[in-house]
Amino acid sequence: QVQLVESGGGLVQAGGSLRLSCAASGRTFSSYPMGWFRQAPGKGREFVAAITWNSGSTYYADSLKGRFTISRDNAKNTVYLQINSLKPEDTAVYYCAAVRTSNMAKAEYWGQGTQVTVSS
Repeated sequence: QVQLVESGGGLVQAGGSLRLSCAASGRTFSSYPMGWFRQAPGKGREFVAAITWNSGSTYYADSLKGRFTISRDNAKNTVYLQINSLKPEDTAVYYCAAVRTSNMAKAEYWGQGTQVTVSS
């Protein structure tokens, strides 16, 4: 199993940046591809980005390419999401997940989420 704890969310003005972190525990973290998802108020949870176990490949939702960057440090058991040029529509709870190798838009394990609020 993998336990995930997100941090780094908060209130930020439009145009600002945030880096979200997700600390993982469990011996198998480095073997999992990892992903970030988000859920805006009144909407379903959507895929944001994913990264393979060795950082060899990254994947992004088409609508979010360019402002979001996913990365990981297996030595620190941590995955990151850098968000630049934040927009009010980025307001959401952001979730880290250990995702399936066969479909990285599907999660095996979830964190509890971190709130990101972008003011205009």
